[in-house]
This record gives sequence, C-alpha cells and structure tokens, in this order.
Amino acid sequence: MNCEFIYVHLSVIMSEQRPIPQHIAIIMDGNGRWARQRGKERYEGHIAGVEPVRAVVRAAARTGVKWLTLYAFSTENWGRPAAEVEAIMELFCKTVMGEAKELAEQGVRVKIMGERTRFSERVLDMIDYIENTTAEAKRLTLVLAFNYSSRREMVLGIRDIATQVANGTLKVEDIDEATVAQSLMTAQMPDPDMIIRTSGECRLSNFLLWQASYAEFYFPEVLWPDFDEKEFDRALEVYAQRDRRYGLVNETK
Repeated sequence: MNCEFIYVHLSVIMSEQRPIPQHIAIIMDGNGRWARQRGKERYEGHIAGVEPVRAVVRAAARTGVKWLTLYAFSTENWGRPAAEVEAIMELFCKTVMGEAKELAEQGVRVKIMGERTRFSERVLDMIDYIENTTAEAKRLTLVLAFNYSSRREMVLGIRDIATQVANGTLKVEDIDEATVAQSLMTAQMPDPDMIIRTSGECRLSNFLLWQASYAEFYFPEVLWPDFDEKEFDRALEVYAQRDRRYGLVNETK
C-alpha cells in the first residue's frame, strides 16, 4: 500500500480524535538563517520558504483548520536592504500568478491583511487578483499579513473609535472589548487558537498582540524552509495536549 496514502489516511483518523484549532497563525521565521547556513543569498531563503506555505495550506485543509494566517511581511521589514525588499515583492507577485487558480480549485480563499499605501501598483494588482480569484472558496481562509504591524493596527483602530466618539455616533461609556475588536483588521476573523513561530525564537514580533490573548504558543526549532506537513501535524499534537481554561478552573484535571 502507498505510504503517502497511509499517512494521509492516518492523519484524517487522528483529526477525528483530537481537538482541531479553528485558527492557526504562523510567524514564518528562519529564511535568512537557512540561506546563510547553506552559503546562499537571503532572497534564496525566501524562495525556499514558498514550498512550506504550500505544505501548511494543504495540511490545514486536510485536518479541518478553517483559518490560517501567515506573517509574510511586517511593517518593520521595510527597513531591510532595498534589494531584499524588492526580491520579496517580486516573489509575492510571481507566487500569486502561479498559485491563485489552484488555490481557488482547492477551496482556499485568500485575504491580504495590512496597510496597502506603500505597495507598488503591480503588487496592488496582484492583491486584487488573488482575492478576487479565490473569493468564492469556502474550505479554508488563508490570511497573508503583508505590511502588517499589530501596534499600527491598534493605533488605526483607536483613531477610528475616537472619530466615532467625536462624531457623536459612539458614546465613551459604550466602548468595550468588542468595540476594540471590531476596529481591528481582524474584525471578521476568529482569534487564533494557536500561534506557531519557527526557528526557535520565542517572541511575537508585533504580530496579533490583541488577538493572541488566549492563544496557545508553539516554538519549534525548525527553520521555516524545512517546515512541512509532518511538522504541522506535530504542532496539532502539541495543541491537543494543552489544557485551555481561559482563566477558569478545569475541575476534571
């Protein structure tokens, strides 16, 4: 019997027996170190990081995860060498052109989260293309955090709330957690159940700071270009072992 078939079949059985997070967010870290360890240029690490994106999308769809958010490019990343930024933008455009239709066929809807004011017209066109091409897909929503910063997101949200108060459409005493959550870029998304950061680094780096309040964290040592479906399944196994109490007491344990 084909080994790949056995692996997929077992993973389906496992997904039926363990809790599956509705939303997984991943900080894709380690492309530069992966390239340096192999004597390659940094941009080659980013190119190598495309296949793991395909792998986690397949794994998320296969195991029943409904939302997958990937930290693709932070606002702070504009401070990297211009050649590296340009290579990342070019890689984004090429990947969109090559993957959009297949993602739609797989039932994957793609949303881009982040400010768009600094993007070139070509990048903006690619964002519109992939969002429109995959708009009707319903199996999995893939969110790419692109030019995203959690602190900036909260600043913009606070400004929106302040404008509503100034306009008289919102009373100060009516502002609550739900008001803040609805002002964020993630307003139409569930909070992440699990946040994974590859490469062993144990920090959020300005990613989903508000939304991560009750997320489970997982920091595998593997560098992003080496992250595959089996690593994703391992993360799900870790998640299944966690006791999520949301500040309460589990009397059964």
